[in-house]
Amino acid sequence: MRAAPAHDIADKRTPVDTEGNILARDVFGWNADEKVWWRNSRIALDSPITSACRFESEPFWVSAGGFRTRQPNNYLAAIDLTNFDNRAMTRAAIVVPVHLPFGQIGAVSFNPLDTSLTDLDAAYHEFGDAFGVFGRTFIASYVHATGLVQALPPGSRLSKREVECLRWAAIGKTDLEISMIMSRSRATVRFHIHNASIKLNAVNRSQTVFKASQLGYISLST
Repeated sequence: MRAAPAHDIADKRTPVDTEGNILARDVFGWNADEKVWWRNSRIALDSPITSACRFESEPFWVSAGGFRTRQPNNYLAAIDLTNFDNRAMTRAAIVVPVHLPFGQIGAVSFNPLDTSLTDLDAAYHEFGDAFGVFGRTFIASYVHATGLVQALPPGSRLSKREVECLRWAAIGKTDLEISMIMSRSRATVRFHIHNASIKLNAVNRSQTVFKASQLGYISLST
């Protein structure tokens, strides 16, 4: 198996060493030809593998025949696998999603050296857990070592009232509506949301709600 690491599936850059050398090429043994996955700027949007990492947190394996997980995941079943080999740039892979703080998602796919191999079921059940540990450890360590973790200012802990206001804001309530729900003045609601934005280093209401959800203060699910 060859590992294909991505510290952030939303980032076109690929992990490198301190001198800028590409780890996939120099450490993990991928050939630097024209078809290498890290030069495909659209792979984050086009690949079924990266799409799946947004909806799954445990190791899985995938081929044109479908996704295989230990627990059913209806989101994966809905992902389009048309033209899988070209879009994923592999015929089959064992994939480890890595969900990091602030909503960042990394991934490591383990691809067979025999490119004709499409049935990874035995390898998945034998090595899937170990690959999960290796993949998460590598990505988390890389992000930490390169200082890519988003920083928050000191004192970023939100108060009960700030969280309550943001929960209502997250479902589209206006300041006036929130004030009526909470039996507080509109000025008080604005005060709490403004304080939360300062604590989370957010530039507007939408980003405040988004960052609060990233940190687990509120949920954006309906």
